[in-house]
Amino acid sequence: MRALVFTGPGKAEVLAVAAPVAAPGQAVVDVERVGVCGTDMELFSGEMSYFGTGESTYPLRPGHEWCGVVSAVGDGVDQCWIGRRVTGDTMIGCGRCRRCTSGRHWVCTSRHELGITDGLPGALAEQVAVPATYLHPLPGAVDATLGAMVEPGGNALRCVEAAGLTPGERLLVLGTGTIGLLVALFARARGTEVHLIGKNPRDLELPRSMGFADAWTRDTLPRLTWDGIVDASTGHEMPALALDLIEPGRRLVYIGLSVPPSLVDTRALVLKDVTAVGILGASAGLAGAIDAYAGGSVDPRPLVAGTVSLDEMAGVLAGHHRPPGAGPKIHVDPRL
Repeated sequence: MRALVFTGPGKAEVLAVAAPVAAPGQAVVDVERVGVCGTDMELFSGEMSYFGTGESTYPLRPGHEWCGVVSAVGDGVDQCWIGRRVTGDTMIGCGRCRRCTSGRHWVCTSRHELGITDGLPGALAEQVAVPATYLHPLPGAVDATLGAMVEPGGNALRCVEAAGLTPGERLLVLGTGTIGLLVALFARARGTEVHLIGKNPRDLELPRSMGFADAWTRDTLPRLTWDGIVDASTGHEMPALALDLIEPGRRLVYIGLSVPPSLVDTRALVLKDVTAVGILGASAGLAGAIDAYAGGSVDPRPLVAGTVSLDEMAGVLAGHHRPPGAGPKIHVDPRL
């Protein structure tokens, strides 16, 4: 089959690779759609920290935001999966340790991250093999575009839940990329007053077109009480800004990662009696994201700039080509 392969820093090729065979406990999925995110860009560039720890090595097959149709299952997997449209978890735990058995498999020390770390090739290919216990069925109302947005949506939903707001309270979202905008969508669906910070006026055009009138730059941000803040940015200075702005006694949620280390003053954290929450992975939010998309309370399709083929993706990664849409997210259809 054909698959996109990162062969070295800044190098991507579509290669012929062995098609997956469903091992015991696995399902093989014919891929319909795959989203490309910042993690994929860091894997492509070589900036991803996992290269330094040895968790990821080249060649690497990326793709962890996906949906498709189950075409085969291995021993021990119910045949009823065959023909079903699905998406799946990125974080694949060992299933045996205390973290996995207590329902926190996404922080398992022995986990594989599909399409990110070594061990489980990703979905930027015609087919992908996934442990069947990590599959999530998709209802008919969730089309391919929505299906490939479930993984980032699960991350965003976890952020909104971690902020602990009630309807009518005010949330500030730092960052107007995919996760920041998804956080805004999920929060608005729950009756939250949402404000966003972008880097520059151009970054505010898309959120405003999506109905978020309260979109600001740092220079224009009004002095208001922020009942919750989600930092979905990549600026190393933003976590400290979030701590400075948050209302005492409330919750900060950190999901964005900067390349250089970011620092916060824990004295301020203590003296403001603030709870800080880190979000790693979408696992606990996948089912909720599917329900929100299927029910229509959240529609992430304006975030998708367009869909390209595997062959076009190498050019997209190199910056030579980009779909015409305004959204930050690019999708790939491996069948094109």
